[in-house]
Amino acid sequence: MKFIAIEKEIEGADWSKADEILAKEAYRVHELYLEGTLREIYLTEERSAILILESETREHIETAMASLPLVKEGMIEFNISELNPYQGMKRIIK
Repeated sequence: MKFIAIEKEIEGADWSKADEILAKEAYRVHELYLEGTLREIYLTEERSAILILESETREHIETAMASLPLVKEGMIEFNISELNPYQGMKRIIK
């Protein structure tokens, strides 16, 4: 299954140790990519992360997102949604 995870910064988070934590974050993102869970990652113009992930279960994705240092430190969270194939073409293709 494919999932999309959209980052949301937690209001009032302490970013005073950001440099140290961001290095750990990049390392963990790389691990998720190498294991095949993370397929794509983008930054919006507002610098929010958008991740495309794959797994057999939603629980695995939730665990993977919870393992990110910025999430562990309470600085960000992710809204996770399962991506399903678009069905609209059934309306025009018989």
